[in-house]
Amino acid sequence: MRFEISKVLDAIEGRVCTDPSLARAVLDLAEVIRYQNLDGGRPASLLRLGMVIDALARDLEEDSVPVYAIVHRALLSDADLTSNERMVVRRWADDGLVEVLDNPGDRMLEVADLLGLPVLSRARFDGVRGRFPWVAEQPGRVLAPVPGAGGPVFIGHVGGGNVPVAGTRSATGAKLLARQWRCPEPGCALFGGGGGGGAFADLARVERAPAGQPPPALRGGVPTCPRHGARLGDAGPRPRTEVLAVRVGGLIRRRFVLTEGQSVLVGRAPEQQGGIVLGQWLNDEARRWISRGHVRFELRVGEVIVTDVSTNGSGIRPSGSMAEPDRIPLKPQQSRVLSANDMVELYPGVQIGRADELPTGAPFTPTSVMAEAPTMAMRLPRP
Repeated sequence: MRFEISKVLDAIEGRVCTDPSLARAVLDLAEVIRYQNLDGGRPASLLRLGMVIDALARDLEEDSVPVYAIVHRALLSDADLTSNERMVVRRWADDGLVEVLDNPGDRMLEVADLLGLPVLSRARFDGVRGRFPWVAEQPGRVLAPVPGAGGPVFIGHVGGGNVPVAGTRSATGAKLLARQWRCPEPGCALFGGGGGGGAFADLARVERAPAGQPPPALRGGVPTCPRHGARLGDAGPRPRTEVLAVRVGGLIRRRFVLTEGQSVLVGRAPEQQGGIVLGQWLNDEARRWISRGHVRFELRVGEVIVTDVSTNGSGIRPSGSMAEPDRIPLKPQQSRVLSANDMVELYPGVQIGRADELPTGAPFTPTSVMAEAPTMAMRLPRP
């Protein structure tokens, strides 16, 4: 059973991130792991995070949905978690996949405000609605995970609504995310680490993953590292990004970030580091047609450019049209600039486009991160 739980925790790890472009909701991990009535198990369990993530994926009708987790530092040594769970949370913290704070306070709401994310929490936030009026005014922005038939469901006990709804990024959030930030503390996983060189030393570490930087905390209007409480240095403009999505059989399977200056290869099993692997979602015919590395995406001066690097070629669906006469062939080694609603079709039913313009709605259930969970670890309440 220990091996099975490790596999589940590995699957959950793939669904936590602090990347503003990919996170779909924000939550307090110390709160979620103690939702004991979700499974009737131990006082605290990291598996409950997986249950909440599965519920979010079902409601959004999308696979591989990441969440932005705020973590109280005390959780790293919480005796109610197993030693393996504590080790996993520490690894997430060291890798910058979660935010670890000495005093989380209202950081969860600050992140939701800056990024326009829904909040998954049973708290009612009565004392902060003046600062964050959307808490009570926008249905679907604050949802409580509660027991349901077959797993958690969401109820809107603040503001109404039962389906997570994203808002818009605040003006402040847009300004903060237009810049790269630098923490002076050594080894900061969120803002590049520091050390003897000062706030602007070793900028190469920041530049390797600019798109994934979380939003700074604001303390007295000053951009601050939420983990270390240190004032952040402005390391210059953040490169442009574009979020693309992969849709297979009508269901969005995953999103990925395209950054200026960094191409992304998509295919059955691309060898390029950071490539997008599609093989696990393809049927036999699609696997035979789609090359290991099939198409390459680049972002140049704000334009998304796709180049076919396959053996069999691809197609462009202009404005998302699925009518066969509208399909534009994309031959091997041919490139094309994608217009606003264009989709790249690698094979019938396998499309890639801008995430905001690629609808989902397939008769498939998103892949569960809890698929490998032993039944002893999950005792769902009776409906």
